Amino acid sequence: MRRAVRAWCLLAASALVLPSTLAGCAVRSTPSAGRPVEGGVATFAEPPNGTPDYIFPFMSGEHFSASNTAHLQFLMYRPLYWFGSGGRPAVDDRLSLADQPAFADDDRTVTVRLRDYAWSNGERVTADDVAFWMNMMKAEKRNWAVYVPGRFPDDVDSVQVTSPNTVVFHLNRSYGRKWFLYNELSQITPMPKAWDRTAAGPSDCTHRRSDCPAVHDYLTDQAEQLDRYASHPLWSIVDGPWRLRSFRGDGHVSFVPNPSYSGPDKPHLSEFREAPFADSQSEYNVLRSGQNSVQFGYLPPENAPIRERGEPVGPNPLARNYTLARWRVMSTAYFPVNAQNPEVGPVFRQQYARQALQSAVDQRSVVRAAMHGYGSPTTGPVPTDPPNAYANTRTQPDQFPHDLDRARRLLAGHGWTTPPDGVGRCVRPGTGPDQCGAGVRPGQPLEFDLLHASGTRRVSLFVQQLQSSASRIGVRINLEGAPANAVRSTATACRAGDPDCQWQIADWGSGWSFAPNYYPTGEQIFSTGAASNQGSFSDPRLDALIDRTQHDDSPRAMQDYQRYGARALPALWMPQADHEIAEIANDLKGVQPLNPYLNITPENWYYVK
Repeated sequence: MRRAVRAWCLLAASALVLPSTLAGCAVRSTPSAGRPVEGGVATFAEPPNGTPDYIFPFMSGEHFSASNTAHLQFLMYRPLYWFGSGGRPAVDDRLSLADQPAFADDDRTVTVRLRDYAWSNGERVTADDVAFWMNMMKAEKRNWAVYVPGRFPDDVDSVQVTSPNTVVFHLNRSYGRKWFLYNELSQITPMPKAWDRTAAGPSDCTHRRSDCPAVHDYLTDQAEQLDRYASHPLWSIVDGPWRLRSFRGDGHVSFVPNPSYSGPDKPHLSEFREAPFADSQSEYNVLRSGQNSVQFGYLPPENAPIRERGEPVGPNPLARNYTLARWRVMSTAYFPVNAQNPEVGPVFRQQYARQALQSAVDQRSVVRAAMHGYGSPTTGPVPTDPPNAYANTRTQPDQFPHDLDRARRLLAGHGWTTPPDGVGRCVRPGTGPDQCGAGVRPGQPLEFDLLHASGTRRVSLFVQQLQSSASRIGVRINLEGAPANAVRSTATACRAGDPDCQWQIADWGSGWSFAPNYYPTGEQIFSTGAASNQGSFSDPRLDALIDRTQHDDSPRAMQDYQRYGARALPALWMPQADHEIAEIANDLKGVQPLNPYLNITPENWYYVK
């Protein structure tokens, strides 16, 4: 039977198979040669200006990033379900804290049974720890980064702990099984009993929702004290394979193995470190110095061999010490425009205006010139690269290739002047089919401010290309650079009149990696009112199509959503760069395959004799 299952898994991995069918096919990296050496130190290079800065897993959109989740919190506090199996976009059953959920009552009742995991203080990971998280979500949902009104936790009528290791979710209606596992249960990180407290002492958010706001405020306050992360007794209680040894606000982080870790894959390394870099070139200088101070780094695209026809042309410049690997992730690349900005929001709410701006984005040129071929154009809300079961160039074709004539016609046809190298203005205000649109004032200029991540050459080249192309159709874009974390924290969903609603266009260098919404249905980023819908986009038709994907697991539901979303443009698409052109030290094993959701598992890394 094991041989038959293994053969089926290999066959499935080579075909277009839905990720849910691969749940039992987790593949652990195996030694390529030699015997693992116990001990040693390995250092991971953080992305430019992408340092971790928040330890509490329950966080707002201001702190929600892979640097905080995948590269800090998940190493110590395991989510209920782990995603990314053998390099594939699928749930990893072997690394999850619970068995696959059991559905009953026409998929309105979901039972989750936890496995035998322990916290480092000796207590077991129990169903109460899940209830603690759920009560926190119910009480503080507006402070949860991926909260969507009407979805998790609103779609859960009640949570019932029926035994120390069993928790039952009673839902308000039937939902798709894949969607509920991949996008709802995936949001849960069990929290230890020791965190259920306030400054005054122990509390009981686990059983009384009324206690949760005070607990949330206390834990949030503690999480703002970065200099205490490594010494604070709260954060030392972990159930993952690592615990903090040191943490500095500048991004220098050190982990050591958790001796109480009860899951699979105990660490081989004696220490795992993360190191910050202000820009990609300074990190590259460290790699090519040959000092071997970074074992997992990244090659700036401008220094990488150009890829043509899918293959690199030329050698890896760091081949003497490192092996090159493409780190592609399940993400969609976009940059939001703020529909609620009091000055330019009315323009951004016009679909024709977004389509005109999209037509000014020369994605293919940016992939060639700025990414050296390590990337691909984004054509809509569902990733087409890396290959997956949800979308491809046939189901989601490029509806807005670079076309300045089309952009100019769209603007002129709706009442704008389009002077090349000048600033267009609205000369036909009003709501008619050939007018500027609701809220656009007479004489309003086509001038926008774009805040973008600094320190990465591909981002700088991209925004410069957009600025240049836009100028040829009468659109002036003013550029301002800032660290990626600052761009993210600035570009938040807002309402007109809010003091934080002054930003206009933002590009933090990526878009959205599908975590913890691993099934790419878009409710957390493009639904009306979603906390991570930074541009405050709203379209009832798109909302309805997103809602359908949550109840219908069929490919048709996903295809209808992606086709409409690609044209509606809830944000502006930009090229999807490889997350990294990874450079992995030749003597460090167990790193590949790289996780398509940006999770890292340094407990699998080892040196060989």
